[in-house]
Amino acid sequence: MKLSLLDRSRTRRGASDADALGATVDRAVRAERLGYERFWVAEHHAVPGIASGSPAVLLAAIGARTERIRIGSGGVMLPLHQPLVVAEQFLLLDALHPGRVDLGLGRSLGFTPPVRRALRRDLDAADTFEDDLVELRRHLAGAAEVTARPATGRPVPMYLLATGRGLRLAARLGLPVVVGGPILDSGELPDALAGYRRSFVPHDGSAPRVTVALDVLLADDDATARELALPEAWALAISRQTGEFPPLEPVAAIRAATWTSQVRRRVEGSLDRTVAGGPATVRRRIEDLLERTGADELLASASTHDREAQLESDRMLREVVG
Repeated sequence: MKLSLLDRSRTRRGASDADALGATVDRAVRAERLGYERFWVAEHHAVPGIASGSPAVLLAAIGARTERIRIGSGGVMLPLHQPLVVAEQFLLLDALHPGRVDLGLGRSLGFTPPVRRALRRDLDAADTFEDDLVELRRHLAGAAEVTARPATGRPVPMYLLATGRGLRLAARLGLPVVVGGPILDSGELPDALAGYRRSFVPHDGSAPRVTVALDVLLADDDATARELALPEAWALAISRQTGEFPPLEPVAAIRAATWTSQVRRRVEGSLDRTVAGGPATVRRRIEDLLERTGADELLASASTHDREAQLESDRMLREVVG
C-alpha cells in the first residue's frame, strides 16, 4: 500500500498564517526524505483555521523545495473555478515539476453563506460538475476546442474526492477516487466500493483505484496520541457551536477551558473516529480499514498543535506502513 500525506495548512493560536504555510512546505520536504509517495494540499476559503485557499500557488512553492515526491491537490473545488483556468494552473505546475503533479478535485461550495456569496456561488445554481470534469480532462489532454498552455504532452492524473454519489460518477468517468470522512465508518462502504469497481468504465486504459483519506496520529502510546488529536477535535466541536473553524489550541489551554456536555460529546466522538495511538494500535486499525476497503493508498490527514509532534507522527507512520 502506498502512503501519502494531506496537509491543510492549519493555523495555530498565536502564530501567523505565513507560519502555517511555511510549516506546510517544511513538512513536505521532510515527507520526501521519509519516502512518502505524494504530498497534497487543500483548498479552503476564508477559514480562520486554514491558511491555504490556493492549492496551485502553494504547490509551486512545495515543488521548488522538493525533487521527487509527487505533489497535488486534495482538492481543487471545481465548482468555484473555470475548467480552463484549472487546467492552465496544473499544466504549468507539471511543466515546472515534470511528471510529479496530481489534480484531486472536489465539489464543495464553501464553508458558510458569506463565503459562498463572496465566491459568487448559489446553492440553487445548476449542477454542472460532471460536465466540468469532462471539459477539464479534455483541456489537460489537449483535446478541447482551445489548447490550454503550457502544452506538456504529459497527462496530469485526475482524482475525484468522492462519497456515494461521487463514487458512481468516478466509475462512469473512469477516475480514481479518494474516500474519506463519515463514509469510512459506514457499514455501506464495502458495498459502495464494490459497486465502484464493478461499474468502472476505463478511460484511456485507467483502472479502479481507491485512496482512503484518514486522520492518523502516532505517538509512543495510545494516551499521548489521543492528546495529540485533541486540538483538531476541539476545533471541530467549537466550529459546530460558533460557525467558525478556529486555529488549533495547545492541549493545556483546551484542558483548562470550560467544556459543555455537548462539546464533550462532540470532542469524544471526533477522537474516536481519529486513528490515534501507538504503533501497534495504528497498525491494527489501518489493517482493518484495508481489509474493509481494499484501498491502494492511505492519505494521512490529521493535524495537531505541536508541530514537532506532528513531524514525529509522520516518521512513525512511515515506519508502521513501510
